[in-house]
Amino acid sequence: MLLVIDVGNTNIVLGIMKDDEVLHHWRLTTCTRTTDEFGLLLLQLMAVQGVLPRHVRGAIISCVVPSTLYAIEKACRRYLELDAMIVGRGLKTGMRVRMDNPREVGADRIVNAVAAVERYGGPIVVADFGTATTFDCINGDGDYVGGVISPGYQISADALFTRTSKLPRIELERPKKVVGTNTVHSMQSGLYWGYVGLINGLASLCKAELGPGTRCIATGGLANLFSQDATEIEHVDDFLTLVGLRILFDRNQE
Repeated sequence: MLLVIDVGNTNIVLGIMKDDEVLHHWRLTTCTRTTDEFGLLLLQLMAVQGVLPRHVRGAIISCVVPSTLYAIEKACRRYLELDAMIVGRGLKTGMRVRMDNPREVGADRIVNAVAAVERYGGPIVVADFGTATTFDCINGDGDYVGGVISPGYQISADALFTRTSKLPRIELERPKKVVGTNTVHSMQSGLYWGYVGLINGLASLCKAELGPGTRCIATGGLANLFSQDATEIEHVDDFLTLVGLRILFDRNQE
């Protein structure tokens, strides 16, 4: 079994994989934890599913929050006796990154791109619904050629609440109709349907630049919610990032 860990700005997603199958997965809040706190939490989560440390043959971590990486990496070493691979530390990806500065591209975005090409081929657009919503573009040759970064849904909702004096904080919900008849429904409509428009608009423009036959794959916490109305999304892959970590781990075995 393989332990895969994706550390995002809002959540940490952990998975136990066997070959290409995600056997177990958990989602934690990204926050400051000590090595022992993370290690004990990891052992407890695994124990609930009957997974013992000796069952795990390796670990790989993708992290966009450097302040959390040390504790997680050390916890893997102390509690699982594993030296985890870290995406970005000289790992071979098998993908050409055609950016002005390839080092600027977040580790999670490269992981998603690698998995998308491996599973679906190119040209392809990967829409990832995280703290920010990103669109990563891979051409027909399998090269990462760039992307789009837009505010995540929750960031947009929080800004609407914090920057206005009378509008309330609202729950994320798909409105039954566009025209709201009260303040809350009007806000939900503007946020939800406005975000659907953003998804369709950006995905369509990315597809046009990549050329005919380009598909859009979605992943991330809100992918399933928006995919029901975002017609430019052809498929939702909930475990795209975890699968990408497994692919990179296998590519870097000696």
